[in-house]
Amino acid sequence: MVNEVEREVQVLQHYLSEYGQQMEMLSQQLQMIENGRAEAAAAVETLTALAASEDGTVLLPVGGGASLRVKVLEPDRVLLSIGANVIVERQSAEAKSFLEDRMLEMEASGKRLAETLGKIQGQANEVARRLDQIYRAVQQGQAPPASTG
Repeated sequence: MVNEVEREVQVLQHYLSEYGQQMEMLSQQLQMIENGRAEAAAAVETLTALAASEDGTVLLPVGGGASLRVKVLEPDRVLLSIGANVIVERQSAEAKSFLEDRMLEMEASGKRLAETLGKIQGQANEVARRLDQIYRAVQQGQAPPASTG
């Protein structure tokens, strides 16, 4: 009986560890998607502001909180990374549309990841609850309740 309990505890601890690693990986992916979505939104906002600018002057961030006021020579031509280190030149409106579509795709991916993360969190909670039941039973000198899953 004791060996069975020890074995179940080891298996449950292993599951809990695996779930923790999966949740960490999914959280990192979710953060990357959110960063990409925010970056695309900033690009759309910049392209919109550039189109509204009368003389094509914009602020160009150069890092460290510093920016330069620059005049864009071809405000309607945008170099756009479409993935796999491929860059294409597009009209500003096309680039905005591409970025907005990309944002929608990232939002959908983020929602799917969040759902998966929630399911794994629920499974981890069940495992933790079972471990807690076993620990309490052992501390009280009782046989642990039978596993329901």
